[in-house]
Amino acid sequence: MNVGIVGSTGYGGVELHRLLSNHPNVDNCILYSSYLDGAPYAEQYPHLFDLSHEVVNPIRIEEMKQLDFVFLAVPSGVSKELSQKLLGEKAKVVDLSGDLRLKNPQEYEEWYKGESASSDTLQKAVYGLTECNRQSIQEAELIANPGCFPTATLLGLAPLFHHELVEPHSIIIDAKTGLSGAGRKATQSSHFSETQENLRIYKVHQHQHTPEIEQQLKEWNREAGPVTFTTHLIPMTRGIMATMYTELKSTYTTEQLHNIYQDYYEKHPFIRVRPVGQFPSTKEVFGTNFCDIAIKADPRTNRVTIVSVIDNLLKGAAGQAVQNMNLMLGLDETTGLYHYPIYP
Repeated sequence: MNVGIVGSTGYGGVELHRLLSNHPNVDNCILYSSYLDGAPYAEQYPHLFDLSHEVVNPIRIEEMKQLDFVFLAVPSGVSKELSQKLLGEKAKVVDLSGDLRLKNPQEYEEWYKGESASSDTLQKAVYGLTECNRQSIQEAELIANPGCFPTATLLGLAPLFHHELVEPHSIIIDAKTGLSGAGRKATQSSHFSETQENLRIYKVHQHQHTPEIEQQLKEWNREAGPVTFTTHLIPMTRGIMATMYTELKSTYTTEQLHNIYQDYYEKHPFIRVRPVGQFPSTKEVFGTNFCDIAIKADPRTNRVTIVSVIDNLLKGAAGQAVQNMNLMLGLDETTGLYHYPIYP
């Protein structure tokens, strides 16, 4: 199978390259970039010295149409045109940007400050939250890969919404992420001197993943209201911890909720529901496609706290993209992805 990665020089792109280079069904991994032509990939990423002998190619749409699969690991605002050009061709596509996630063009333009993708492209794009949309993903030609924050958040909330256990207007999300989520390009906010020994809140009530989370919650429950979603930057390389707080409709014990989560995710190999009283940390999913979840009820307030952790570059980006590719091609979803976490 021949696979292409557009945006191969970014952090999401290099993680796709790592996963696909060890994928048993991938024969060739062809790398594309908007600004490099023939440069050795190992020059961009010296850790690949003597391991990778690929070169980075300019974007060639006609060539990409003939591939079996294409990943678009490019910034939002770029992939909407690329995905439209690839629709209806041989190549199946997973878009890792935010261009195809929001079905309402006005919402995209409001939150992403740019023109939306065409209505035809948006209609054909399937939201790729793997554990919650498996059948549609298997039948899709084009996938809108979820954002990293929505992945952690929605996987943490899904069992509660599907069992209608919580008040759908009461969702508060406190999320923290490592620096790699900001991409490879250096900015003042990602500068070592600005981030080391520092905790920074950012995009307060303005994060572009907010409508994505709300859109999916409304798919599960039409009464779901706006969420309070707050993000913080942590001085670490990768990882997301999303802590959610919501009100229960009735009284449940932690053990009852834990059993509901275990039953819901029983057949999902990348979701690990932690034992009662044990809460996950980001280090425990580092370098993997796992999402670890813990839940605890508070009988004093009748609220519940859910903790969800992922590696933002794997389950939050490249890993989930390859998981979706596996399903689209009729493969076992764990193919090329089932790795132990890197620890410590």
